[in-house]
Amino acid sequence: MRKICVVSGTRADYGLLYWTIRGIKESKKAKLQLIATGMHLSEEYGMTYRQIEEDGFIIDKRIEISLSDNNKLGVSKSIGLGISSFAKAYDELQPDLILLLGDRFEILAAATAATIATIPIAHCHGGETTEGAFDESIRHSITKMSHLHFTSTSTYKKRVIQLGEQPEKVFNVGALGIENINKLKLLNKEEFESSINFKLSKHNLLVTFHPVTLENSTAKEQFSELLTALDELKETLIIFTKPNADTDGRIISEMIDEYVSLNNQKAISFISLGQLRYISALQFVDMVVGNSSSGIIEAPSFNIPTINIGDRQKGRVSGKSVLHCKPESKSILDSIKKVSRDNYIKTLREEINPYDGGNSSEKIIPILLDTALEGILKKKFYDIS
Repeated sequence: MRKICVVSGTRADYGLLYWTIRGIKESKKAKLQLIATGMHLSEEYGMTYRQIEEDGFIIDKRIEISLSDNNKLGVSKSIGLGISSFAKAYDELQPDLILLLGDRFEILAAATAATIATIPIAHCHGGETTEGAFDESIRHSITKMSHLHFTSTSTYKKRVIQLGEQPEKVFNVGALGIENINKLKLLNKEEFESSINFKLSKHNLLVTFHPVTLENSTAKEQFSELLTALDELKETLIIFTKPNADTDGRIISEMIDEYVSLNNQKAISFISLGQLRYISALQFVDMVVGNSSSGIIEAPSFNIPTINIGDRQKGRVSGKSVLHCKPESKSILDSIKKVSRDNYIKTLREEINPYDGGNSSEKIIPILLDTALEGILKKKFYDIS
């Protein structure tokens, strides 16, 4: 049986990988190995490894990566610690193939250790661009260390090939998050309100804002501009989800806590809603506001608008439901007013989500199981000329 080791560092990437993990576990041709790391093991971020276990999966290794300092030095130290710990875990587990998703620094550590250990890597969501975050460089680095590639759009497939990867090893499977929309039994309005312990208002916004990691000390300034815009809204419930363990992410979390304490009649916050509540929320909110990839990838499937603020997601493929604006209160407020108009909302009803490729796991799993691994490490650079 092929031993396939899946690495997850956040509740978000676990939610995206869930159906693939489940499919590997249920396959008679594979043995699932699971490593939890990063935010999964942090008290501050909810010890979300418990969700993995509640879903019936066994965690083979837990790799602690200190997240106490989310400044630049702290992140670099976490990467170093991660590489050492992943190397030891791989040596003990002896996997045949590593499956990774995305572009976070703990995933870079996992990929680096696998590369040195000469273990083939399969990577999901490569080829994407986020010009405002150092995730951009990390994502492309993981692509170059990987041997099988599962992209979310045809544009990103072309970009991975442009990076020199062999076309026959690059597969456009759509965004993994769409499968949750297709398969999860979403909460109805009453169930959702009960789950957040709050009644929805006449208007409702889902807000997620992350630091722009390629800019120095802009988190407080930019998030203050967003809060100023939100202050102008009437009869509106604001549902905040907090940022990941990124540089300056704690600054935004503290500002959210302060804002909610002063506006507890109209604002609530969560470290993470989790996949079920988050996707269920998209049925009931008027729009998504912030700079999270979920506003660009998942939200369009519900034909609701997204206000994408600033440069963090700059360069991503986006549908017509996504409106880009500057990280300034006037630009944010003008954008919210624009997408709130009935004639604007009507234009979204027939829009197709560019990330909707169906159920990704059903395309990914056969490739993981059946691709010959002999000789796969000896990659040749594919020159598009």
